[in-house]
Amino acid sequence: MPDTSLAVRRPRDVVAVVGPDARAYLQGQLSQDVDALEVGGSAETFLLQPAGKVDAWMRVSRLADDHYLLDVEAGFGSQVVARLTRFLLRTDCTIEEVDWDLVTVIDAEASGFSPPDGGLALPVEWPGLVAVDLLGPSVELPGGSGEGSSLDWESRRIAAGIPAMGSEMDSTTIPNATGVVERSASFTKGCYTGQELVARVNSRPAGTPTRIVRASGIGPAPAVGSEVTVASDLAGHLTSVATVGEGFVALVSVRRAVATPAEAMVGATPISLLDV
Repeated sequence: MPDTSLAVRRPRDVVAVVGPDARAYLQGQLSQDVDALEVGGSAETFLLQPAGKVDAWMRVSRLADDHYLLDVEAGFGSQVVARLTRFLLRTDCTIEEVDWDLVTVIDAEASGFSPPDGGLALPVEWPGLVAVDLLGPSVELPGGSGEGSSLDWESRRIAAGIPAMGSEMDSTTIPNATGVVERSASFTKGCYTGQELVARVNSRPAGTPTRIVRASGIGPAPAVGSEVTVASDLAGHLTSVATVGEGFVALVSVRRAVATPAEAMVGATPISLLDV
């Protein structure tokens, strides 16, 4: 059977946290249980403001015993460095951006790839999406895979319900409204910066004022920011959109009262809403 995988070079900012105190420091700053990460392992995580809203949503990986990597959407690396450095008092570790590459191989299992020199091969597992991220100081496109574009990744990201910094999340976002708090935060680890808001909202049956859902429709893709209505009532707005075949997929920030699945409208275009 021919290899149908696609390799996509994706811009990501990478921050290295290195030193004897790196693990303990990150354990107190990130929402994920850093203590539980083995060398070569990774997990999604939030970096939060003291009040609990989002500074960054990213991945934390353990490259070696005292060497951790944080990779985040391009343009947010300096923000991560500034936020982590702010509380770096009497702590023996360094925090700096590094010039690393990321290649995502879509429709491929991580077990089929060796890590790039000095780097990591990390599984990407979301509903309807299987891929591997090759992260390292220098990463070549793997042989045998077709070369994909950023649009190939974007359409799959959206269809899988994966949020992105700058699209579904910014500094006003409550982590629980993103649809990824269950996989990005530990509710059994000790305290970390911003934990109180996450725990409080998680314990409320009513949830958050808004949440992210998936959408799809037929026809030309509407613009990001377009209003979404359900039964003629304003329900939310599009946060990410990508053309797929003769239609499109989208992520939508909807109000708490909107039940899903649901049929909705973007202008004159009907769309279907589904939970992430």
